[in-house]
Amino acid sequence: MEGKDIVVTGGLGFIGSHIVDELVENNRVTVTDNFSSGKIDNLKYPNHENLKIIKGDLNDLDLDKILKGTDYVFHLAALASVPESVEKPLFSNENNLDGSLKLFVAAKNNNVKKVVFSSSAAIYGENPNIPLKETEPYMPESPYAVQKAGSELYLKAFNESYGLNYVSLRYFNVFGPKQNINSSYAAVIPNFIYGLLNGRQPTIFGDGEQTRDFIYVKDIVRANILACESDYNGIVNIASGNGLSINQLYDIITEVLGSDIKPIYEDERIGDIKHSIADISNQKNIGFTVDSNNFKNQLKETIKWFMDNPQ
Repeated sequence: MEGKDIVVTGGLGFIGSHIVDELVENNRVTVTDNFSSGKIDNLKYPNHENLKIIKGDLNDLDLDKILKGTDYVFHLAALASVPESVEKPLFSNENNLDGSLKLFVAAKNNNVKKVVFSSSAAIYGENPNIPLKETEPYMPESPYAVQKAGSELYLKAFNESYGLNYVSLRYFNVFGPKQNINSSYAAVIPNFIYGLLNGRQPTIFGDGEQTRDFIYVKDIVRANILACESDYNGIVNIASGNGLSINQLYDIITEVLGSDIKPIYEDERIGDIKHSIADISNQKNIGFTVDSNNFKNQLKETIKWFMDNPQ
C-alpha cells in the first residue's frame, strides 16, 4: 500500500502502533488516540513527516474534519477489557459502540473507500461448535462482546444502506512485542513472560485447561492491510486455527526461558471463555494465511522484546 491517506484510530496502542509503523513510510497516516493505554513510545517513527497524531476520544473529535480526503480507516480504538466492561458497562459502551457509530457515520459522509474494524472472538461466547465459523450466531457473555458485535452489525448495515465497504477482523488471542502486561489482548503471554523474567510465580485463572488460539501481532498487521486491499466485504476470523491450553502455553514459555518456576492457580474470572479456536477457512477471501509452525520463534521474539524493554 502506497500513497494513501489513512486514519488509524487507537494508533498508539499495542496493535495500532504496529500498523502505523508498517504504513507510515509510504502513506500519509493520521492517528487518533486518547492516550488511555496508547503511548508515543510505541511508535518506531514518532516524528515521521508522514505522521499526524491527534489526541482525543472519538466521541469528542471532529471526525468529519479528520476523515476528509481519507482513503482508508483502520479502527482499533476501544476500551479493550472484558472485566472493565462488566464493571462499567455504560462507560464501556460509550467508548466502544457510540464512538464506533460516530466514526462510521463520518466514514460514510466522507466517502472513505474502506473501513477495517478490529473486532474480537469474544462475540462467540461459550459456543461449543469448535472450530468457530464466522456464520455462528452472536453469543456475547460480556458488555465488551456485545459492543464488538454491535459495531460489526452497524458496518454490515452501513454497507447495505450506504455502500460503505468494510471488513470486520475477529481477532482471537493476539501477542507480540509492545504488548502491555495490563492489556486484555492475550495478556496471559506478557504476564507469564514478565513474571518469569522477574523470578515471580505467574497466575493461571481456572484449571489452565482452557484453550486459546494465539496469533502474532505482525500477522495481525498483514491481515489488516490485506483486508483493506481486498474486494471482500464481511467478517474474517484472524487466528492460527490451532488451540493451545494455558497449561501447554506455560510449559512452552518456561522451556524457552529455561525456567522451573511453577504457576499459581486462582479462581476463573467472570466473563472468561473456556474454549476458543477459530475456523480459518474464510481467510482466503482476503488472501491471508498464517504459518502456525512459527509460534515458538514468535514467542522468542516477544520474550526478547520484554528482556530489552523491562516494564
